[in-house]
Amino acid sequence: MQKILADILRGVDYTANPVVNEITVRAITTDSRQVEPGSLFVCIQGLAVDGHDFVGAAAAKGAVAIIANQGRTAKLNNSHNLPVVGVADTRKIAGDLASAFYDYPAARLTLIGLTGTNGKTTTTYILEAIVRAAGGQPGVIGTINYRYGGREVPAPFTTPEPLELQRLLREMADGGVTHVIMEVSSHALAMYRIQGLLFNAALFTNLTRDHLDFHEDMEAYYQAKKRLFTDYLEAHGVAVILVDAEGDETPAHWGRRLYEEIADLRHGGEGTILSCGMGADLDVSAPAFAFSLNATTATIMAKGQPFSISTNLVGAFNLKNILGAVGVAVGLGLDQAVIARGLAAPIMVPGRLEKIGPDNSQAQDRPAVFVDYAHTPDALHNVLTTLRQLNPKRLIVVFGCGGDRDPGKRRMMGEIAGRLTDVVIITADNSRSESTEAIMIEIEKGLVATGKKSLDTRCPSATGYLAISARGEAISTAIDLAHGQDIVLISGKGHETYQISTSGTIFFDDRLEAAKCLRHEMTH
Repeated sequence: MQKILADILRGVDYTANPVVNEITVRAITTDSRQVEPGSLFVCIQGLAVDGHDFVGAAAAKGAVAIIANQGRTAKLNNSHNLPVVGVADTRKIAGDLASAFYDYPAARLTLIGLTGTNGKTTTTYILEAIVRAAGGQPGVIGTINYRYGGREVPAPFTTPEPLELQRLLREMADGGVTHVIMEVSSHALAMYRIQGLLFNAALFTNLTRDHLDFHEDMEAYYQAKKRLFTDYLEAHGVAVILVDAEGDETPAHWGRRLYEEIADLRHGGEGTILSCGMGADLDVSAPAFAFSLNATTATIMAKGQPFSISTNLVGAFNLKNILGAVGVAVGLGLDQAVIARGLAAPIMVPGRLEKIGPDNSQAQDRPAVFVDYAHTPDALHNVLTTLRQLNPKRLIVVFGCGGDRDPGKRRMMGEIAGRLTDVVIITADNSRSESTEAIMIEIEKGLVATGKKSLDTRCPSATGYLAISARGEAISTAIDLAHGQDIVLISGKGHETYQISTSGTIFFDDRLEAAKCLRHEMTH
């Protein structure tokens, strides 16, 4: 692909010598290591590295022009023999440049953006199934992977950097994708990764404590999420907001606040706004539902019209995810029968309340074992509440907390586990540069505050907690402790296949470890 630089810069405020307009660009990058002959090098000032310091390297590898912040252009003009284009903020316009270079791929796609602390990944899988049932060709950009047309690549970021994002959208558009379902993280919104895009529909799932190592506080976190609706949603696009019922233990006010603020902004406009959730008098709700260990059935009320659904997804928080997805589908004009057909298809979400065993061929005296990604207080609360509703004899949880991340949630998660479970095994998560044992002590303080005591017996009715730093041993111990009417939850890492500590990164998959332990129990 190649473009004249003037075409890439169309609509961007910049300063440059007129000769710059005639330059042919064959690639665009923000990484000097990826420069090839004919590249446009965009200097981004990052958190740790400043691209303006690597112009020499870009020039040596064949860059044909530089995009730089205007305050840096004079020095670059004097030090490197390359045309330099000055803009106010390279980070803010990188997405616009990439969109132009890749011929505006989003123009051929229906874009659905999902933001919120929890539920985004599962909702992408739900919407993917609904789009398929409607005859569309979905593409997904999310936490687990980027996928379309049978292709899957692991996701280094929930939302890619803008140049990679536009390249990926170009591939999807050329590959026949009709709808792109994208998880939009707060980091992506704060750092302008989706600049150059306008979404046809946007969904807010919830807002609970997370990423406070990046955002100043919950208000800053909220304002970042809100930008999906104020800055990146088409004027006639569909805004779908999950609004929790009053009285829920989760922080319900963020959804209500967003709904009211977006409704005020759109008052008298042409865009649709839909409220969804478990409460009454919402645009999309579930007045009747039932959960089992393997399925959920419900009556959905969508804009006054009822219809029935059945899905293999389990629990109240998954029903909320479904309601959000239904809101998006209804807002985009999809038929209820199509929506129900999509929900009836098997929806398998890696590491999201993923059942590891036992299956019907295994001994029924073994516990039900689930793996889930829940690594925030609200997510842990939701998944434990869901599993408690299935009436196990004992609910056993294995979890830890990540290092170099918000330390304030550790005691909170200990308290949640202490209140909602019978047996807790504290263990390592991705401790990173911190001491695993120190993190576990913080979690233990929360457990002790709820009255949980150290477990000193392994009888079938025993309750309490253990601290086992080796995650594999913790999982094995939990399954060994459990009996046929118990449920074991292994929480925090979900789909991840690694563990990070001060010793480095090793392969580790909760799902494989749990399956191995169940097989061992079956043979002994």
